[in-house]
Amino acid sequence: MSIDLGTSGCKVGLVSITGDVVAWAFRPVPLLVVDTIGAEQDPFKWWKAFIEAARDVLSQNAVPRQNIVAICSSTQGEGTIAVDCDGNVLMNAVIWLDMRGARYLKKEMRGALKVAGYDAIKLQKWLRLCGGAPALSGKDPAGHMLLIRDAFPEIYEKTYKFLNVLDFFNLRLTGRFCATQDSILTSWVTDNRNVDHIRYDDGLIAASGIDKAKFPDLVRCTDVVGTLLPSVADLLDLSPKTPVVAGAIDNSAAAIGAGTIADYDTHLYMGSSSWISAHVPFKKTNVMDQITSVPCPVPSKYLMIAMQSSGASNIAFLKDRIVFHDDGLIDSEPTPDTYRILDEIAARTPAGADGMMYLPWLFGERCPVDDPTLRAGLFNMSIEHNRETLVRAVFEGVALNTRWMMKPVTRFLGRRPEEITMIGGGAMSHSWCQIFADVLGVRIRQPRDPVKANARGAAFIGAAGLGLINIEEAARHVVIDRVYEPGATAHRLYDERFGLFTELHRRLAPLYKRLNGSKGKVHG
Repeated sequence: MSIDLGTSGCKVGLVSITGDVVAWAFRPVPLLVVDTIGAEQDPFKWWKAFIEAARDVLSQNAVPRQNIVAICSSTQGEGTIAVDCDGNVLMNAVIWLDMRGARYLKKEMRGALKVAGYDAIKLQKWLRLCGGAPALSGKDPAGHMLLIRDAFPEIYEKTYKFLNVLDFFNLRLTGRFCATQDSILTSWVTDNRNVDHIRYDDGLIAASGIDKAKFPDLVRCTDVVGTLLPSVADLLDLSPKTPVVAGAIDNSAAAIGAGTIADYDTHLYMGSSSWISAHVPFKKTNVMDQITSVPCPVPSKYLMIAMQSSGASNIAFLKDRIVFHDDGLIDSEPTPDTYRILDEIAARTPAGADGMMYLPWLFGERCPVDDPTLRAGLFNMSIEHNRETLVRAVFEGVALNTRWMMKPVTRFLGRRPEEITMIGGGAMSHSWCQIFADVLGVRIRQPRDPVKANARGAAFIGAAGLGLINIEEAARHVVIDRVYEPGATAHRLYDERFGLFTELHRRLAPLYKRLNGSKGKVHG
């Protein structure tokens, strides 16, 4: 049983050790925006969504329940859950979009000499040992924990452990407090120089400002962390002897589920957030571009990650806040066909969206600029445009934003990817795959069931943890259904549009800072 908990909700699948998804279910989970720059989710709703989806999957009777050899999770990363010694949740989860910790992180960066906004001495140690550094935007656990320490001191005092989302699920499944080598990463407290032996570093923990006792024990992604708690086994009618394999955060699991395991084989994930990623044989960091290579489940390898804040969430925003917003103007509601129809609209609308351009920075940006003040917008809208134009512009704007990230990615890898495997919910759109091929100028590979890549990756990790396969074998089990070639005419058009896109950023960034960055706080 594979668990894939993203920002939009929880997916559960029954997946064979060769990657066949034989049963599938999804339950949504709401996002809570707090004080315009905060983002939270209720861990109890995560768990409720999982139980409902798991029961749904099991009721499909795709396989006998005794054939379920393990449970393994892939979850959104960079979330922070404070729990007491009994595992009780003390407040809502602070998730990867939350920027409230930036002001408290800034205080921790005080020093005689600063480099790129960091205390120079701390930065040097983070880069040498971790291969990265806390996000100045506050969007990772390093900032989240400081937020809780300083803004919610009563919660901090009661906190027994700070857990990432993956760690929370493993706690609820087994009762064990632990973190994996990738879930702990963006707490920035581990020595990652030996990728096969990740360990806590006392100096880094001291630099974090968080009590050492509040960090959980470390395990590997492929470790069996326990068996299913009897109470959970009863809820699901599974054996309490069912092993639970530690699993991985979404970036790591997606790379395996996409079949991109060989060095430099690149994938693009298009879900609520977006990233470009590839396994590499080296630890390296580019602070200015916000790209680093980090520990991952594949033995003796690192995973290069370049992440952007808003991917397919722009399409969800278009659907939920523009087309079907409940304000009394329309009576209709979204249907299961809505995304398919949006895909068809984008496909039939000419490239270039008749001059309309969309900037997709709904919640700030991370790469290639770490700027929490950026916001989304439409540019060059005229009376001749319509909803179809807007749909095409949104699809293109997200792709142009990904191209903005490609130059530093190419520089980091030391080579330009000639083809990219696209996964996530956005990869189900045929028109978007073609737009990405045209905008990026590379072949786009669309695997079978791209939305199930994370769950497939979790299954491969679980199978490896049980000794049933080697992780490297997973690549041959991923089927590519279609390849999209870039069109020469469209690529030339997007070359020109990309120049306008980056110029819009350059000219508008100071205005966004004036609107959203006064006194160090971002306002919506």
